Amino acid sequence: MAELLLIARMGGRRIAFPASEIEGVVELEGLTPAPRSAAHVAGLSALRSRVLTVIDGLASLGIGQAEPGRLGDAIVVPSGGHPYALLVEEVEDVVEAAAPPAPARASIGAGWDRVAIGMVEAEGELFLMVDPHLVVAGPAAAQAA
Repeated sequence: MAELLLIARMGGRRIAFPASEIEGVVELEGLTPAPRSAAHVAGLSALRSRVLTVIDGLASLGIGQAEPGRLGDAIVVPSGGHPYALLVEEVEDVVEAAAPPAPARASIGAGWDRVAIGMVEAEGELFLMVDPHLVVAGPAAAQAA
């Protein structure tokens, strides 16, 4: 059976996440600031009596920040025993990969290189496959490693 991919848009780029690493897709409605948190943490939000740490994907990649007050599509990623909501511009679809991911043959950009699993083909298109846990961890985790 082929691997399922969640196709989303982040930083103006269509990317793929391994669907097996995603708990769900939600639309966030409220955000509470989280003082003294890492720069890529947008705040906290509630989902069915659970608190989610909301991650600004653009800030994690070092390519910008989500528009202040703009909430919308988020991907729920359980990581390290905690639930995170990863802000994306849009969630598009779930599709089957045509083959396993292949290594990227060139640098994609510092932030993208840090989170990239490789390139994967689905439905006749080539997508950058991204590890959602590395986006959640943020740039400081890569510097510490």
